[in-house]
Amino acid sequence: MIPIDRDWLAAHPLPPVATDTDKNARGRVLIAGGSSIVPGAIALTGEAALRAGAGKIQLATVAAATIALGVAMPEAAVFGLPANEEGELAEEAGDRLVPLIGRCDCIVLGPGMGRGSAAAAILGRLLASDEEIGAMVIDAAAIAGARDCAAALRRHPCKRVMTPHAGEMAGLMDRDEDEVKADPRGIVREAADRFGAVVILKQAQTWVCAPGAEPLRFPGGGPGLATAGSGDVLAGIVGGLLARGTAPEDAAAWAVWLHGEAGRRRGALSGEIGFLARELPAEVPALIEEARSAP
Repeated sequence: MIPIDRDWLAAHPLPPVATDTDKNARGRVLIAGGSSIVPGAIALTGEAALRAGAGKIQLATVAAATIALGVAMPEAAVFGLPANEEGELAEEAGDRLVPLIGRCDCIVLGPGMGRGSAAAAILGRLLASDEEIGAMVIDAAAIAGARDCAAALRRHPCKRVMTPHAGEMAGLMDRDEDEVKADPRGIVREAADRFGAVVILKQAQTWVCAPGAEPLRFPGGGPGLATAGSGDVLAGIVGGLLARGTAPEDAAAWAVWLHGEAGRRRGALSGEIGFLARELPAEVPALIEEARSAP
């Protein structure tokens, strides 16, 4: 087990940013997800991606939510996708997403999507596309979809990070949740090898593992992070760092540390619990600068 701490971060620095960079060179993120029930989830993901240093974001969600989402987040381009009767993304959403792939460096699929969504079909359509996918973050309902697309996922050349919590990991690996909690180190290694992806196992102590590698461990950012929308923020940080050209294991570990330290900082300011997920992204730029500048 290797701890994710400032020494590890110093040994695995983020890619430098040129002084003459532009927003396209800093990385473009496409975030697809949401539903009529949680239409604002991908706004959390989008802000987190920008706060992690990405230059441009696109938000793709159920068509009924696009106007409100675009007004709430003027920094984003917003695209409407077809929904099913449950207000979740329909299978046809995959076809609508394919033309957007060429405009991004990283896709974040899943934030705000529920069990009634066509997550597996959408993921399968993206993986089958002839469009080049540079990197992908598989989150929330898309994690269950990954189980159905495991072979296609392993064959695909894109860089990928998966972000299950213990319950999602249990479903992904066909295990009991108690088994996941009893042996997180072993389970996260097995999942990374099975899916050919960097896997973040979200718990009080978070584990990060790349295929064939020794897992990394972060002791946790405190109980305040167990709040609605917190995982959407983490997915956005990962996506933003991947879009900037960060290697998948480094992007995952940095994101876990930034998310956790943002939780610690908010807890110190406002109390151990009760802060909101929307308050976390604003902490990220300063944390990146502090870690980068540390001797």
